[in-house]
Amino acid sequence: MTVHPNLQPAIDAWTHSIEAINDLVKPLAESDWNRATECPGWSVRDVVSHVIGVETEMMGEPRPIHSLPRDLYHVTDEFSRYNEVQVDVRRCHTALEMTSELELVIIRRSRQLRNETRGPQTAIRWPLGSGNEQPLERALTVRAFDVWTHEQDLRRALGMPGNLDSPAAAICRDFLLGALPKVVAKDAGAPPGSAVVFDVHGPLEFLRTVRVDAQGRGSIDSSVSLGPTVTLGMDWETYARLACGRVQPEAALGRIKVEGEPELADAVLREFAITP
Repeated sequence: MTVHPNLQPAIDAWTHSIEAINDLVKPLAESDWNRATECPGWSVRDVVSHVIGVETEMMGEPRPIHSLPRDLYHVTDEFSRYNEVQVDVRRCHTALEMTSELELVIIRRSRQLRNETRGPQTAIRWPLGSGNEQPLERALTVRAFDVWTHEQDLRRALGMPGNLDSPAAAICRDFLLGALPKVVAKDAGAPPGSAVVFDVHGPLEFLRTVRVDAQGRGSIDSSVSLGPTVTLGMDWETYARLACGRVQPEAALGRIKVEGEPELADAVLREFAITP
């Protein structure tokens, strides 16, 4: 048996991004590993540690037994505490130790994925502290999304932009767009009959309209809305940074064009982030 065709796009996207991370960090000087990223409290080393840690858990390896310091201001709940263990346990690792472990994880995880024979809907244990199971297809999609997002964290921290239109970027776009109806209709409280247009340009261009029906439910499509309630225009990188919680709306206003009702626009932007 071979990998199910529904799984291959996410596997290919994950491979592209995690190998890009490897290429980014392999030549770094020791001091560069301490550069701050847009993830609160996390350096370049910490982001790479997180990627390594999640992939080892996806391979079924046990989590480290490790007590966290009490003065980590960015650890505010059980989810962040769960993530922090794999990060903090590697804070004393050298650049060589980090790159060696990352390369080994990529080799082992890639081999596992190449030999994947399960179907897309097979329930697998999802790490990240939820205690829940997820369909394999969604789990691999989330991994491609997460690794690409962290690749971009590293690129911004290191001043090395790129891969904004990679296979994983397209997966990230679709993943984020899937959350828009809830963001607009429920979280931002857009009234029935309203329409919010997202006009995104750059390496990934798209136009999407979220419409709220008479029952207050949101739906999304790619058709043009005549006289939308709000139109939000921005570049793709800004969209991704906002949606992934990497930048606050007020800090990105210079890169966002807002048309229509300002109160609803503010509410949508305020609720835009779907990841911590």
